[in-house]
Amino acid sequence: MNIGERLRRLRGLKMLSQGDIEKRTGLLRCYTSRVENGTTVPSIRTVEKLARALEVPLYQFFYDREGPPEPPIFPWQLSVERHAWAKSTRVVRIVERLGSFLSLMDDRHRRLLISLAKKMAKDSSPQLTEIKNTPKLRDETTSRRSRSVPSKMTGRKAGKKPT
Repeated sequence: MNIGERLRRLRGLKMLSQGDIEKRTGLLRCYTSRVENGTTVPSIRTVEKLARALEVPLYQFFYDREGPPEPPIFPWQLSVERHAWAKSTRVVRIVERLGSFLSLMDDRHRRLLISLAKKMAKDSSPQLTEIKNTPKLRDETTSRRSRSVPSKMTGRKAGKKPT
């Protein structure tokens, strides 16, 4: 079934004439006739106008079955389900993109890149442990003004005047 046949069927169900469609959409009556006869194919914007005029959802011009269509499942939705470890779809897309780049590399360069990543991960783990274990520099119980900090220039404590 094409859009013209559906337009004619929906218009008949709503008991509207081509003149009524002309008043509701601003499209000429002869244009509606050409669409219904299949000599003109309307743009999506025009189909939206027709759907609003007929007070039906837009999908009814393109969908054959009864009831609304099932929502589509996009590839990234499948990949998120497949990658339960990821915290967001953005992470999954980055990893998938990295995988596609790795597939374009020859075997020698791929092994080089992976060994470099392993070395970087191994080298950064002691640094992360060191950062986590460092004591806090400031004691939250004392305010900034109550502490005395040595002056860089004179070696005296800041906040005290020379005597």
